[in-house]
Amino acid sequence: MILFPNAKINIGLDILSRRPDGYHEIATLMYPTAWRDVLELVPGTSGKDTLTCYGRPVLCPPEKNLVMKALRSLRDVVPFGPVDCYLDKIIPDGAGLGGGSADAAFTIKGVNELMSLGLTDEELAAVAARVGADCPFFIYNRPMMACGIGEKLTPVDLGDGLSSMFLLIAKPRTASVPTAQAYAGVTPRLPGEKLEDRLRSELATWRQSITNAFEESVFPLHPHVEQLKRSMYQAGASFALMSGSGASVYGIFDSKRDCIKLRDTLTESCDTFMQKL
Repeated sequence: MILFPNAKINIGLDILSRRPDGYHEIATLMYPTAWRDVLELVPGTSGKDTLTCYGRPVLCPPEKNLVMKALRSLRDVVPFGPVDCYLDKIIPDGAGLGGGSADAAFTIKGVNELMSLGLTDEELAAVAARVGADCPFFIYNRPMMACGIGEKLTPVDLGDGLSSMFLLIAKPRTASVPTAQAYAGVTPRLPGEKLEDRLRSELATWRQSITNAFEESVFPLHPHVEQLKRSMYQAGASFALMSGSGASVYGIFDSKRDCIKLRDTLTESCDTFMQKL
């Protein structure tokens, strides 16, 4: 079975409060993109789960990879035989794009089908939540408002507002932002208007009303990420924002030509991906 775990972007990210357990309450719109890894799952041949990685370097040992954690979490719920996993990493790490979370969620979905386990999406999402806060989103893999620590999901219909636009994602090769580092510098605050209400406004107003609270802590440490966001606007983006805890930045363009021109300019210093929304 071959699957294509995809990245996401965050359209707005508010950090509302710090919880007694150390986690933070957030509000964000998670939006799936077409930037994908490649994951192959086959019944195991050695009597135990295995993971073989290709493509981008994966810095953690296989047993700590979220793919293997996903298998263990699923097996805690329902028994199944060993699985051999082959992962071609294409989505950059440390980018705020959820690549590792997507790999884990697609592993859970794929094994459910491969092994005919019969679990519902809701049951799969519950398993995914034990792997990571972003993982349940990728079970459903459609635009969703994420609240709580990211596990409370509500489908969102953005209408046709983005359907004619082009998306450019760029991640500086010299920057990688650990999530813990990004959270360490944030100051939780309640916005005057809920994010889901601000998202209902015209795209032209998003630059003034939609923010990512992580930019406050990440930009001083990684000024070239802040410059990347400026470059998006200078190139004609209607809206630009850092995704998740960084270090990737995306721009939404109404001009395909402007989008391609900036992509070509950034290719030497950034990993880039472009698609029509």
